[in-house]
Amino acid sequence: MTAPDPSASDPSAAERLVPGLGRRAPGRRERRRLEVHARIVAAAATLFDERGYDDTRVAEIAARADVAEKTFFNHFPTKQHVVRELAYAALDTLLERVEDTRKHAGGVRDRLHHFFVQVAEGALEGGPMRRELLTETIHALHDARDESQQVRRIHEAFTALVDDAIARGEVAAGHDTETLTNVILGAFYSLMFNWAHVDGYPIRAQAEATAHVLACALESQPHPPEGDRA
Repeated sequence: MTAPDPSASDPSAAERLVPGLGRRAPGRRERRRLEVHARIVAAAATLFDERGYDDTRVAEIAARADVAEKTFFNHFPTKQHVVRELAYAALDTLLERVEDTRKHAGGVRDRLHHFFVQVAEGALEGGPMRRELLTETIHALHDARDESQQVRRIHEAFTALVDDAIARGEVAAGHDTETLTNVILGAFYSLMFNWAHVDGYPIRAQAEATAHVLACALESQPHPPEGDRA
């Protein structure tokens, strides 16, 4: 989850945090509001990473964003609403990773390895407090009024990844798209859940192991063990 730059003056960065605002050119007052909005979100993301979600107070977010506490509440009814905004940004990042994986060279094994390792490295970049924020992010996504739309976006992205492998003949016959999509999605959710809730969880090693197991199960051709490769 990458926090937006609080010093950015380009309103397009802020618009991405408020779905639908890109449909019309904002005036000066709206640009100012969007810039303040993005500054608050960036400040919150930084503090959540530094101190954790529970130990970060709204007053501290306002101070870091250089706005009055009242201004914070003009933009967000609660701290959880900031997390929801971060959740949408995290979802966009996930979808970008899936799209990047679809363009990755190699077969299904290489693409699965690329995707899961990228997910693991992204999780580790945020430090230990990112685990706490991940839990809140998942809650925010599932509590959102448009949850079904967000779930559909995720499912469609992974379905496209599976369809690519099927079209290339990389998947064993007899596997249907829906089942394969659910298997990969389930592995992804399990990896994220364990990292968020299990102390010392070796997410990088588990990401690589998960990709390997999935590839062995899905590939149309048997893959030799590491030690038997030429």
